[in-house]
Amino acid sequence: MGGHAVAEPRGVEGRVCIVTGAARGIGRAIGEALLDEGARVCFADLNADQVAEVAARNRARPGIDPDAVISAGVDVRDRAQVRDMIGQTVAAFGRLDVMFNNAGVNKPMNFMDVTEDNWSFIMDVNGLGCLIGIQEAARQMIAQGGGGKIVNTASIASRQGFDNVAPYCASKFAVVSLTQSAARDLARHDITVTGFAPGVVATEMWEQVDRDLMEIGASERPGQAMEEFSSEILKGRVARAEDITGTTTFLASRASDYMTGQIVMIDGGMVLV
Repeated sequence: MGGHAVAEPRGVEGRVCIVTGAARGIGRAIGEALLDEGARVCFADLNADQVAEVAARNRARPGIDPDAVISAGVDVRDRAQVRDMIGQTVAAFGRLDVMFNNAGVNKPMNFMDVTEDNWSFIMDVNGLGCLIGIQEAARQMIAQGGGGKIVNTASIASRQGFDNVAPYCASKFAVVSLTQSAARDLARHDITVTGFAPGVVATEMWEQVDRDLMEIGASERPGQAMEEFSSEILKGRVARAEDITGTTTFLASRASDYMTGQIVMIDGGMVLV
């Protein structure tokens, strides 16, 4: 018999995705961009009410299948809650294809003032939360068969340390190493593990960081920190959330199937490595 095999779609249409930290900022933008390309998405966040509202707004968007959107409240530090979030997603959509470990926190402190509490809070959410998210997503993907994709949110802070956000930098260095370690372990299950590293992005998180930096005396006026951080960006401006989502949708798609263990920088040319 002749003929050619029908090529599998290389986009994200029909793929089941979870995005943590999706009540606002980059996480919300990632989820909405996936929906725009025909994926089915669970928007997850510690703020269950806010993320439920995000999901409701997306269900009402023109051209979006309302049955393709759910939400879940989750503390990524709590393995039982992460398992429950994945269980809700599988119950709604039948499987899990892509896991975005995007939830993250920051609380600037000058280096010599960093406390154990500050360190533990940031490392638990950004580091341990990433580990748990990778493990539990991989368990589901292995059980259902057919491989999968795990995408972790790193940062330019995963490439160099900054003096007043040391625990955040350490946590994002940890995300890079977890991405590499998981990629090595999970390749035999046809699960790829990648990440992306934004630079300065105009989101609510940056607005809070800006206030925190003024509070600790690291900057004197609103917007100063963002201006100084971004003065070396080759593209000449800070990022918007939509500058990030072309890459995140690619990492969720079949077009990136031969990538694993890599972190893609999306920083406008701020750090060249």
